[in-house]
Amino acid sequence: MCGIVGYVGEQQCVNILMNSLSRLEYRGYDSAGVAVLAGGQTRMVRSVGKLSQLKERLRAEPLLGCTGIAHTRWATHGAPNERNAHPHQSGKITVVHNGIVENHRELRAALQAQGRKFNSETDTEIFAHLIDLRVQAGMDMVEALREALQHIRGSYAIAALNNDQPGVIYVAKEASPLVIGLGDRGNLIASDVPALLPYTRRVIYLRDSEIAVLTSTQVKVSTLAGEAVEIAPVEIHWDVAAAEKNGHKHFMHKEIHEQPNALKETLRGRIDESCETLTLPELRWDKAAIQDFDKIFIIACGTSNHAGMVAKYWFEELTQIPVETDIASEFRYRNPIMDKRSLAIFISQSGETADTLAALKMSRDKGATTLAISNVMDSSIARHAHHVLYTQAGPEIGVASTKAFMTQLLVLFLLGVHLGRARDTLSRERAVRYLDQAKLLPAMYLSIFKQEDSIVEMARRFVNVHDWLFLGRWVQFPIALEGALKLKEISYAHAEGYAAGEMKHGPIALIHEGVVVVSICTRNRVYEKVLSNVQEAKARGGQVMVIATEGDPQILAEGADTIWVPAVDELLEPLLAVLPLQLLAYHIADLRKLDVDQPRNLAKSVTVE
Repeated sequence: MCGIVGYVGEQQCVNILMNSLSRLEYRGYDSAGVAVLAGGQTRMVRSVGKLSQLKERLRAEPLLGCTGIAHTRWATHGAPNERNAHPHQSGKITVVHNGIVENHRELRAALQAQGRKFNSETDTEIFAHLIDLRVQAGMDMVEALREALQHIRGSYAIAALNNDQPGVIYVAKEASPLVIGLGDRGNLIASDVPALLPYTRRVIYLRDSEIAVLTSTQVKVSTLAGEAVEIAPVEIHWDVAAAEKNGHKHFMHKEIHEQPNALKETLRGRIDESCETLTLPELRWDKAAIQDFDKIFIIACGTSNHAGMVAKYWFEELTQIPVETDIASEFRYRNPIMDKRSLAIFISQSGETADTLAALKMSRDKGATTLAISNVMDSSIARHAHHVLYTQAGPEIGVASTKAFMTQLLVLFLLGVHLGRARDTLSRERAVRYLDQAKLLPAMYLSIFKQEDSIVEMARRFVNVHDWLFLGRWVQFPIALEGALKLKEISYAHAEGYAAGEMKHGPIALIHEGVVVVSICTRNRVYEKVLSNVQEAKARGGQVMVIATEGDPQILAEGADTIWVPAVDELLEPLLAVLPLQLLAYHIADLRKLDVDQPRNLAKSVTVE
């Protein structure tokens, strides 16, 4: 959530800042602002709403200068209005900030007691006052920043300007993402890589408790303790086109259709041609270490949590290790029983999810072996874990995750096979069969895409339905939850996912002719039980839609709206069943003429608790 960009260089900066901000709109925001330093003065323009409104303000109030910072705000402290929009100023200091200052009330009270006047309700303005107070006392900017940050409890990525130091941007981070871009005609900062790609592919991922000083020609990084940090630029190999729509109406639709290639990239280099060998070189543990694990914890939030729930079924079957799944925001406030024989897996698309990161740190403190699964190289979660597996999905812009979720599932399945083979709980023959079928998944997706016109017609018939019930059982239960989440996220329909076996324990009372019941009824070990749920829903007047295995005669006999998926080994069925649910949610939201890529109140990366 929120987005920071900055530029210092040879060019007028406003257009660069606005172009970069537009590439962070997917993160979610409700106001925006720009600050430009020139001639010993920093001028700001801010507005509520979308960037288009800020652009209108800038046309009326142009800002000239080659050093600037900008921000899109997702309101936490204070209403989304112009007064609370970033940047914020105090004296000579101007700042933008992502994150949460947990002790902002006590800091504000202390600053007000010293005569400081606040112009906003935000926690961010505290940074400007803390830094300015020290600059006025004679400290240099880096020293003032270091000392100010010692008083902050919480998370932050900040960028600051000082009126007396033209051509310089100061940045620092703790538990919120910040990337530095090394350009030919200046240097940049951003919350995420897509904002930098039009200008450079050489980036530095700033780490926690680090400060950077940027000028047009150099970047110096040091720790909060004052120790110099050696800069290690990373080359980004995907380009701007990967973060553009390429003819699709929305990013979400593009990313749904990118899933076959995303799965290929996830498999690349991990399975050989014969499917005899599975290689996960990122995991630096031996067979003895794997055999020593006696408990697996899977911790995540939202869609990533649904991927972890599917993996629980896989791991217990393939490894014979008990598995516990938990929502990160709940896990971090429990006292889980874990030790050095525990494997704790943390799943986060962005690698910056605040609750998941906090749960990871807690697990390390308890002695568990930690493994991160993320789509973002060198993200906070990836850096703090003992081991990391990258999903290799490429950039995902739509707030509602699709290809990141699908690649999380695939990586988790590969991990389950890897662990099962190392523990001798999975035979070579079964492992080869699973890997062979995993390689066929991208081609299988094409048969589902061929049904997209039919899915659009179903969406058109049900576009005004407000109440939806998604049912699944065994490995398909988490997919029912994910289908319901996708629909509610982007179409704002009321949708609930349930374990199909729980239908008679309450949800059946909801079924009437105004409810659509989506049942995942593929040919697996619980097929007949789920089929009976389909018949029960029909008998009570529900409008039934079924996700079924191609050519199933019993489903054909039901005469329900059906989306067919290819036959595959039952363990891999979730990777097929979720695709039509993504398409259904997308087309209902599109037909409702909603903002599919930026649904209200949601953010792509939840970097605060």
